[in-house]
Amino acid sequence: MSGLETRTLNGHTDSVFSVAFSPDGKRIASGSKDGTVKVWDATSGQETLTLKGHRGFVFSVAFSPDGPRIVSGGDDRTIKVWDAKAGKEIRTLRGHTNRVNSVVFSPDGKRIASGSEDKTVKVWDASTGKLTLTLGGDSSLNESLPAGHAPLFR
Repeated sequence: MSGLETRTLNGHTDSVFSVAFSPDGKRIASGSKDGTVKVWDATSGQETLTLKGHRGFVFSVAFSPDGPRIVSGGDDRTIKVWDAKAGKEIRTLRGHTNRVNSVVFSPDGKRIASGSEDKTVKVWDASTGKLTLTLGGDSSLNESLPAGHAPLFR
């Protein structure tokens, strides 16, 4: 490995906060201060999709483990789930009371976790969008977990 830059992806009109490779390594998603998520061909560098729907900055993006979905979190306190091929919004998840700084799919793709400036982590059912668990700040963390809970991600 040379450590040399192989490609620059130009297209966002403001700062880029987050990038993620698709599981097969063929695409890259990026989230930006310009309020968009862009999807790029990782080989050619061509922009293939622009996903618009957030009102404000997009702080975090991630692909589902099987690749057909992208999740994004932003300044508008929402999490959006997108069809990564068609570029259509599948659903919007609401529940945070401040900006969403981080999003991720579980390894099996069945759940989405989001971290927010509201000092919570929320876990959502990826197919229904239903909120399944909220983990609070330091003192409330243990009280937030149901008795006999399973690990968040296996």
